[in-house]
Amino acid sequence: NKKLNIQQTDILVIGSGIAGLTYALKMADQFPDKKVLVMTKAAADETNTKYAQGGIAVVNDWENDSFEKHIEDTLIAGDGLCNEEVVEIVVKEGPERVNEIIDWGARFDKEKDGDYKRGMEGGHSESRILHYKDVTGKEMERALIDAVKKQKNIEFVQHCFVVDLITQHHLGYLVNKSTPDVECFGVYVLNLATNKIEKILSKITLLATGGNGQVYRTTTNPSIATGDGVAMVYRAKGRVENMEFIQFHPTALYEYGTSGHAFLITEAVRGDGGILRNKHGEAFMEKYDERKDLAPRDIVARAIDSEMKINGTEHVWLDCRHFDKEKFTEHFPNIFEKCLSIGIDISKDMIPVAPAAHYSCGGIKTDEWGQSSIKNLYACGECSSTGLHGANRLASNSLLEAMVFAHRCFLDSTKILAESFTSSFVNWQNIEKEIPDWNAGGTSEPKEMILITQSLKELQLLMSDYVGIVRNDIRLQRAMRRLDLLWEETEKLYSSSTVSPQLLELRNMITVGYLIVKGATFRKESRGLHFNTDYPDKSWLVQNIVL
Repeated sequence: NKKLNIQQTDILVIGSGIAGLTYALKMADQFPDKKVLVMTKAAADETNTKYAQGGIAVVNDWENDSFEKHIEDTLIAGDGLCNEEVVEIVVKEGPERVNEIIDWGARFDKEKDGDYKRGMEGGHSESRILHYKDVTGKEMERALIDAVKKQKNIEFVQHCFVVDLITQHHLGYLVNKSTPDVECFGVYVLNLATNKIEKILSKITLLATGGNGQVYRTTTNPSIATGDGVAMVYRAKGRVENMEFIQFHPTALYEYGTSGHAFLITEAVRGDGGILRNKHGEAFMEKYDERKDLAPRDIVARAIDSEMKINGTEHVWLDCRHFDKEKFTEHFPNIFEKCLSIGIDISKDMIPVAPAAHYSCGGIKTDEWGQSSIKNLYACGECSSTGLHGANRLASNSLLEAMVFAHRCFLDSTKILAESFTSSFVNWQNIEKEIPDWNAGGTSEPKEMILITQSLKELQLLMSDYVGIVRNDIRLQRAMRRLDLLWEETEKLYSSSTVSPQLLELRNMITVGYLIVKGATFRKESRGLHFNTDYPDKSWLVQNIVL
């Protein structure tokens, strides 16, 4: 990785989770003579996919389940904002995509008779969650990486940080939100081995950059989840939507005195019969929803938040003491070991849990084929907003969406490669000379790292305190004023100093924070994951808030 030496590729994939790798595999297989470049800012397997514990929701038990039931469950969870056509596409195309990853080597737990074990999770009317113990995402990621390694025309570049999308803006054309034909020609990337910014040019670019949980102080997301793809598209004048809908997982393991990456206690634990209790030992979910502990995540997270505020506590309890210990350790070995490592024996002790930022339902606006508003730029996985999740994601629908839309992005982009490729702004035969190199003139090394680290802490604090599970107008106004100041300081630092991954991530996270607050400010109602105490009902339905 010392020198990239890749000025040009046929297909560029940013991100190596389930969305990016599924797409890369399909493109490489379809076009053996084309070069597919997969780029990631960390190690290849350090993705949000890896941390997905629960499983993948799919209809394949035809005696008890049906497409209609899964569609209905998704629409109810989405609280009036799902695109019904997209929900139908994902649910009906899902089984084929799951069979595909099984063919690539992914394993899911089975009963003694050979049928798949199917878990139950909040918001589902049937048991339809396929899983591999409590590390489903990690298992799927393993199978995909193994399959990718067998493809000779896929090249992996690790530890490279994408700075910005290249559009006609970099050729001197005026590009703004109303420009109808913004085109993507590739990316500028910071090579961490050489600390130089290089350009990678590509006819097709897929963003599969994952979520943005690191914008909050406590999140189940890994440190890489900094909203890079969403921020880049917004800067490039692409369309971003529904960013106010941030899903807080109700049950992250609470560890006193820690913040940052929180260990996830999968919803499947409640699906198997785990009971939430407050500090008095009372099972409280029946006060909030008739589905009790299996209500959709937005309802459970708000209920926990309410109990914590009423009782002045920093967590509630998840009671699994009534479980068969052997069955628990078989289904949730990872959770059992983690709890044991901090002195919690689930057969005798309750697990302290609290909500943590988990999933972004909004993102880069795409059509039903994964195309963004920028030509030749696709988005897939958590960074995208396809219309599936609406105002709240149904548990375990995300891995399914990533695979279905990776396939649809593949189908659509094959048409682009099959045609003779033309651009209104560049001659592709001479593109390396036409696109300017990155200009780092007039910049110097930042003198104090604290300018970056302190701004990041401020951002995470204000987002957690003002733009969390429950919001109001005063909190949102305060958040916006502080974000404006952070943005101003960070842009000044960005324009005067050489770029680093820390500075780039901070810049992206401030942009994402701004988009979340902006969307939340525009939505004068409470719906799904957005709950504003100044507008507690659903009286002002706006289909999508596009920024």
